[in-house]
Amino acid sequence: MSGSAGHGRGHLPTGRVAAACLFLFAIAYGLIGARIDYAFASDPLGPRVFPVALAIALAVFALLFARRPEGAEDLPRGALLGRTLAIPALAVSAVLLMEPLGFPIAIFVLTTGVARVFGAGWPRAVLGGALHAALWWSVFVAALEVYLPTGTVFG
Repeated sequence: MSGSAGHGRGHLPTGRVAAACLFLFAIAYGLIGARIDYAFASDPLGPRVFPVALAIALAVFALLFARRPEGAEDLPRGALLGRTLAIPALAVSAVLLMEPLGFPIAIFVLTTGVARVFGAGWPRAVLGGALHAALWWSVFVAALEVYLPTGTVFG
């Protein structure tokens, strides 16, 4: 087997697989962003511009990466694979918890979980999660007067 990442026999072309996943994500994100409804009077550009522009940029970078994926690493294995997959799993769980439990609990779970993945002990992870949730709740709700969901269980 070759020592170069993703180019030896038996290796997946990890760079191109990653580029294809990013490109598909960019398309999905752009399509979802383009479907955001808004009242024209609220803002001339509206809320569609940022997600669509971000999707276009991601698609372009994914295509550029697909052309030259030489620097791609092999897919992680073992404990590193578990830690790598834990981050998006925590993000998805936070999104799924947002409606029933609200923003503070969802962000607490996300932050506490990420802290644990990066090696924090339970007391520090829980304290960090609580402070992080309280900080962002204060910033958005109190300072900026932006609505954040309180959840159907508590609200």
